[in-house]
Amino acid sequence: MKSIKNTQLYQLTYTFFLETIREPEVLFWGILFPVLISIGLGFAFTQASESKFHVMVVEESRSELDSLLNIYAKSAVKNEKEVSVWRIEDEIIGNTEFSFIRSDWKSAIVSLKRGESELIVTDSVGKIRYHFDPHNSQSQLAYMKLSALIQSPVLTSDAGETRINPLTLKGVRYIDFLIPGILTMGIMGSILWGISYTIIERRSQKLLRRMVATPMNKSNFLISMMFVRILMNVVEALILLFFARLFFGIQIQGNIGALIVLFLSGNIAFTGLAALISSRTSKTEVGTGWINAVQMPMTILSGIFFSYHHFPEWSIKIIKLLPLTALTDGVRSIFNEGAGWMEIITPSIALSGFGIICFIVGIRVFKWF
Repeated sequence: MKSIKNTQLYQLTYTFFLETIREPEVLFWGILFPVLISIGLGFAFTQASESKFHVMVVEESRSELDSLLNIYAKSAVKNEKEVSVWRIEDEIIGNTEFSFIRSDWKSAIVSLKRGESELIVTDSVGKIRYHFDPHNSQSQLAYMKLSALIQSPVLTSDAGETRINPLTLKGVRYIDFLIPGILTMGIMGSILWGISYTIIERRSQKLLRRMVATPMNKSNFLISMMFVRILMNVVEALILLFFARLFFGIQIQGNIGALIVLFLSGNIAFTGLAALISSRTSKTEVGTGWINAVQMPMTILSGIFFSYHHFPEWSIKIIKLLPLTALTDGVRSIFNEGAGWMEIITPSIALSGFGIICFIVGIRVFKWF
């Protein structure tokens, strides 16, 4: 009877194991990278419990809320805006911090659309009204905590009449915030996986070696893939918008032409990035790691499912530099704020320039075999 070491299954298993552990890239992306991601997200979301809410205060006249802020809140000036910070410490359920920003109604609505604040409070004598999207869980939580705090007998014996005014205006609902994010995330994912992974897989299968042996212009190879992927993204975006309009009544309030230009700029940006990612890698495991390393942080940070204004203030400026953030903010402003050509010039130029630079660098260092 043959020993285990002489069996074919053992020899093949042993050989493949040695091949795997001899590749540092595979070990990094398969083992170390998930650990680093889990540590980073763990620190981000499992720190001491603390809830922070941004409330837009539209004042009509002096009221009970205004009196409470003068007593319990600390005033400061942030980003040229007067902000009153009311912090309530609780060792059991965690600390709560409200930032009250005084504003007019129009600016408050824009802030709500962008996800910069959770609710609007209108303030008149004896009456406090709360305005928010009833389907937004974060806004509901902000309302419940704030209203309970204002009505607390510890703070005031009579907080006056309170009233909820649900905001169901198009552009203010959570679904209006979500759809543009889903659209831009689809652009990024479609291009990164459709171009980067396809190139890496063909290189690993030695197919690029055969193609380069033909009288083929190398840049045309990548440009043709870009055209096909942009065409697919147009089809996918139209399907998404059709069903969003059908089921949720989503409407594009801004300039359609500006949206098309911004859409193409986003495609150029991620196409260039995809070309750069796939320029040298010849192993699908490593390629998958690089794609996830680019895609995952932007999906989390760029305000797709929730506003990035919930992150620490020092990180917001960095987050705004990400291509997915610029694309999402631009598309969302056209959908919900009625933005036009002037508002999208800067992000369109930035995205296109970023994509072109990445594409040129990717072409120069591109490895065909």
